[in-house]
Amino acid sequence: MEQRFASIFFPFLLADYTVRQYAHLKNKAFVLAEPERGRSVVKAVNSGAAAQGISAGMVVADCKAILPDLQVLHYKKGLAEKLLHNLGMWCIRFSPVVAVDLPDGLIIETTGCSHLWGGEENYLKTIIQRLKDFGYEVKGAIAPSIGGAFAVARFGEPSIIKKENIVAALSDLPPAALRLQPEELERLDQLGIHHIQSLLKIPRSALQRRFGATLLKRTDQALGNETEFINPLIPPEPYTARLPALEPICTAAGIEIALQELLKQLCNRLQKEGLGLRRCRFITYRIDAREQQLMIGTTQASCNQKHLFKLFEEKISTLEPGLGIELFVLEAPEVEKTSTIQETLWNHGENKTNTEIAELVDRIAGRVSIQNIHRFLPAEHYWPEFSFVDTSDLKQKPQTEWRTNFPRPLHLLPKPELIQVTAPVPDYPPMLFRYKSRLHKIINAEGPERIEQEWWLQQGLYRDYYCVEDEEGKRFWLFRSGDYGDKKTQWFVHGFFA
Repeated sequence: MEQRFASIFFPFLLADYTVRQYAHLKNKAFVLAEPERGRSVVKAVNSGAAAQGISAGMVVADCKAILPDLQVLHYKKGLAEKLLHNLGMWCIRFSPVVAVDLPDGLIIETTGCSHLWGGEENYLKTIIQRLKDFGYEVKGAIAPSIGGAFAVARFGEPSIIKKENIVAALSDLPPAALRLQPEELERLDQLGIHHIQSLLKIPRSALQRRFGATLLKRTDQALGNETEFINPLIPPEPYTARLPALEPICTAAGIEIALQELLKQLCNRLQKEGLGLRRCRFITYRIDAREQQLMIGTTQASCNQKHLFKLFEEKISTLEPGLGIELFVLEAPEVEKTSTIQETLWNHGENKTNTEIAELVDRIAGRVSIQNIHRFLPAEHYWPEFSFVDTSDLKQKPQTEWRTNFPRPLHLLPKPELIQVTAPVPDYPPMLFRYKSRLHKIINAEGPERIEQEWWLQQGLYRDYYCVEDEEGKRFWLFRSGDYGDKKTQWFVHGFFA
């Protein structure tokens, strides 16, 4: 596909912004100036001042001689760059690749984007009109090269330049359209070269000797004979789908339809490449320039359109369409290869597959957050608090098996808590115990299960564990530390059963 670029030019960027802040200046001639070497120098002008022959670089005193009523305002350094950055971020709704072109423009890569607006002519017209609605005077052009678009936007008539017409479009433009340095332009003027077509007639070897490589490079860039790269404000995600709205969307149903279409496009592409997404971002651009995002994550790579839509569905109500959403974007910043092998999870003989379990976890995570969901696998330890590992990866396989036939509690305390116990001798379970100031009468008990301390890690007393049930049906996991007759022996609660 042929690359296409749009150059957006703001002839009076800072002045237009100033009028937006101070409306009373709209029909007055003014300049923005700052001190420089003991004199005030013009840095930017508005259209009214430009019409009187005043331009950037002139001394304010000379400008006053031309136009005594000229108003002089303070120039803010760095403001132009900030404005272009903000305008560029807004233009991302038209293309994922937008770059600042200091001091007064933007570069937009339009490759594969313009058809969404009904063609390049309508695409460029829409961008320019929307920026004019913000109060900026704007010019623009689309060409097969960055340099070509720049030249036509600033020195020609705003238009759509086809690859075969690029030479003709640039021929009558001045050499300044090639983005040359002032000293190079001065030398060309001295030689009587006032149009690009005159340069194209001169042998390249002669231009090389007189002007060096820069002139030839800029010429080739403008004609599209040499590739030129830009530095986008936001590096585009490789897996992205975009959907502009013909009319602003204001309803939840319209948002859902747009999301389903984008998911269809993205999932079809991922499926063809054997990939699935792990994180997905749904971005909406409102006509008032406000951007909103929804983010989902999956526990394993997925390209299941219905499942991914359900993860987004519960969050759609948080979007505020305002006066309407004009562009929808779906990005997959993190993708992985998908596995075609489906295996049962945890080897318990269930019919559920890893994919089904993962999708269930994703839906639950959408409600309670993934940080609140845990999967526990056995570890090479006997001591209960060290006998498991916590993982969120459903593909991770256990390195060992659970080493006991005794039940284990659903909720294991990170640290056993001391309790007061009444128990017969020698190895009977307790009859009563007090936990957090509450007395529990035990009516049923199983045990003991003896667990020895891991001597190769640390020294300590063994434990005798009991699974007990109180008169309210609540079940606890208790243990006695050490021999019953030992004065150091103590009782603890270590967990709770369902």
